Amino acid sequence: MATQRTSFAKLQRDRDKQAKAAAKRERRQSREAQSAPGADDAAASVDPHVLLEQVEQAHRDFDAGIIDFDTYEERKSALLAQLPVD
Repeated sequence: MATQRTSFAKLQRDRDKQAKAAAKRERRQSREAQSAPGADDAAASVDPHVLLEQVEQAHRDFDAGIIDFDTYEERKSALLAQLPVD
């Protein structure tokens, strides 16, 4: 008896897992780069307007379906954490 071929849904789940793992790997690498010596100076010099524009872009990407909700929340919280509080 022949084995059943892999379904499209399973292939899509595997692709989604790979994409999620790649995004997680990128986030981890960016956190490591930020925690490196001198990264605090670079983060402090970021313009708040630029950060807010990046939050808006993440929101537009989420609305367009380019990124999922978890990715949107992670990006938003990372960007808002960089905003200076006066």
